[in-house]
This record gives sequence, C-alpha cells and structure tokens, in this order.
Amino acid sequence: MKTLAIYSMKGGVGKTATSVNLAYWAAASGLKTLLIDLDPQGASSFYFRIKPAKKSWGKRFFKAYENLLENIRASDYEGLDVIPAHLSFRNFDVLLNSLDKRKSRLKNILKGMKSEYDLVILDCPPSIGQLSEAVFTAADQLLIPVIPTTLSERTFKQLLDFFEQEDYSRKKILPFFSMVQQQKSMHKNTQETLRQGKPAFLDTVIPFSADVENMGEYRAPLDVFARSKPANLAYKDLWQELKSKL
Repeated sequence: MKTLAIYSMKGGVGKTATSVNLAYWAAASGLKTLLIDLDPQGASSFYFRIKPAKKSWGKRFFKAYENLLENIRASDYEGLDVIPAHLSFRNFDVLLNSLDKRKSRLKNILKGMKSEYDLVILDCPPSIGQLSEAVFTAADQLLIPVIPTTLSERTFKQLLDFFEQEDYSRKKILPFFSMVQQQKSMHKNTQETLRQGKPAFLDTVIPFSADVENMGEYRAPLDVFARSKPANLAYKDLWQELKSKL
C-alpha cells in the first residue's frame, strides 16, 4: 500500500480538485483506493456526495485503525472508498499535541489499511502544524499543487525550508503547476524559474478551467461531465505520470 498526500500550506490552489480527480483515476486504473478527507471543510466528501458522520469522532481518529474502518463509505465509483471529513477534525492539531508519538500516529493508524487498499490518498487542510507533520511522516509522496505566482512561489519555498529545518526528506515532495493560465507572462516566467530548481516539478500542468469550478455543481470528478475537456485530460495525464513514481 502507498500513501499519497495532496498538500499545500496555501489554500485555493486546486488541492481538493486534485484529490478528487486523482482518487477517481487511481480507482479507474484498477487500484483499490481510499480517499481520506482530513480537511474539516469536507469539500472532497461533498464532491463525492458523501455525508459526514452525525456524531463527532475526531477524538478517536488516531487511537485505532478500527475507528477509521467504521467510518469508511463507498463512493459511486468502483474501487473507490471515502472517509468523509467531520467538523471535529478542526481540533486535530490540539488533539495530536496531547498525544505521545504524535508524528507517527497517522502512519501507524494507516498500517491497518494495508490488507484492504492499494492506495490511500490524504486530502489535507491548508495549514502547517501537528497534523501536517503527521502527514509528512505518513506519506510516501507529497503532491504539492503550485499556482505559478509570486505568493505561491514564496509559500512553496517556505515548505522546502521547513522540511530542511525539521529534517524531513525532500525526496517525498512532488510539486506540479496548478490553475495555470499560459497567456499570463507571470505564470510563464514563474514556471521557468521554478523548473530550474529542486525538487523537480512534474511535467504535467493543470490549466485554469471553469470546468474545475463546476465540480461543485455536478458533485463529481471531471471525467463524469467534462470528459474531453483539457482539465480532465490533464488530470488523467497527471495520474499516469504520478503512478510511475509511487
């Protein structure tokens, strides 16, 4: 089993759209896939038409993998299950701060999923704290969407600095360009600059698209309602490129 985290310190970069579409394509390629929505806003869960549990269970999340099993829900797509977010997940940083071995808690819990799933995808909230560090420890790869703008470039470099300071492996980081508008000179220039650095950006570029915004209206991955559109084809290509690295 591999664990892939879709992570960004910055919000509004296409993180959830990436999580939903990659989970869809992973399952479509034959991998038994589990998407865990760690963001208390629950956007990934919403896109897959899955409601959160009525009762709060965030305090039990890191105690035993059986607690996760109880909250797994089947999606409308074969081979793809989801653990929907709950508003109580907003307290994960405080909760982890009170636990021993907090950085390895998530990794140890996910070990219980090995017999059930080929791939676990973590849709992470846009923050950096105790939960983020647990994700950094648990994930085999961190997929980082970066909009090619000055602010996103700065945020990405802050993440790289944090990994160096805290001695996390930067080899886990797989950045790619998201929400790209090639007609903008800033987007072109920023891509050129960042591609000269390390870690290397993936080749696939996700274009800015109204179809991605429409995922909220259709509550479905792009392939369901925009099969021939550039954004959907880009996410399909991203999965193919990513699959070879997992």
